[in-house]
Amino acid sequence: MPEKENLSEKKLSDSINQIKKNLPSNTQLLFQPLNNVYLVSTSAMDLIAACGAMENIGFSGTKKSDWYVKEARAAMESGKILYAGKYSAPDYELLVSKGACLAIQNTMIYHKPEAMEKLQELEIPCLVEKCGSEGHPLGRFEWIKLYGALFGKEKEAQAFFDEQIAKIQPVLNQKKTDKSIAFFYINKNGSVNVRAGKDYIARMIELAGADYLPALSVNDGDNSSTKTIQIEDFFASAKNADIIIYSGIVDRPLESIKELEEKNEIFRDFKACKDGRVYTVGKEFSQSTSSVTQFISDVNGILNGKEDNLVYIKKVSQ
Repeated sequence: MPEKENLSEKKLSDSINQIKKNLPSNTQLLFQPLNNVYLVSTSAMDLIAACGAMENIGFSGTKKSDWYVKEARAAMESGKILYAGKYSAPDYELLVSKGACLAIQNTMIYHKPEAMEKLQELEIPCLVEKCGSEGHPLGRFEWIKLYGALFGKEKEAQAFFDEQIAKIQPVLNQKKTDKSIAFFYINKNGSVNVRAGKDYIARMIELAGADYLPALSVNDGDNSSTKTIQIEDFFASAKNADIIIYSGIVDRPLESIKELEEKNEIFRDFKACKDGRVYTVGKEFSQSTSSVTQFISDVNGILNGKEDNLVYIKKVSQ
């Protein structure tokens, strides 16, 4: 990416034209430094903060109250980051007046193509973040290298990535345990939302050393990351799970095993409930993209009875 500030207007124009001759027609040029970025993808913020590029973000597609990334919430409280509307209804006037140079979207923008077209019409290019389509959990984490390259923080991004991988390597080298884990939540209709066997959370559980039990009942060949199944089918596949991790990302975290049993009395017959091996994760986990290694470490900890330093997983009371 050429350094825009070091070129005169004519030299800039000549340079752009020369570069364009060697690029596909649908390629968008970006010029560093990339300041006043409009960040819609919540999964990108944690990685951007981890590589030290928060000063490059000027606008958020998420309101302050909905941020669980502490750096993002603090920046919005101080006015360093302004709310500029959600993905489907950006505040175009604000973005243009304040000089937004890039919009980092998630795949939801494909449901509102006119919003993307309008941004591009206003010369605000869109980068669609697709880390969720990565086949391996560490592939999601590796997107930090992209943000490092975009914001001139390549060394910082690589250093953070290498540090986290080094921390988790001993866990990845361990032999698999004989324990199994179910990860799910109950929706408003009383059905069970589970992760497909190839989803990154199911893969993290396996990397930590456990079997992900509901996988067998939800791998039906499509690419969906989550599935909704009936409670009876879930019982058949996960009743003997050694450990339950209840997802409080969409629902709220559990406070007790009794609360889970009140959602459906069938849970009284689950092995994990009888044994008191029920855990939960909170909403902050959904925005903590850099937490891949820590979550794997947390799962490994509960598998091996080492629960003193859990970060994202909390054991619930009886």
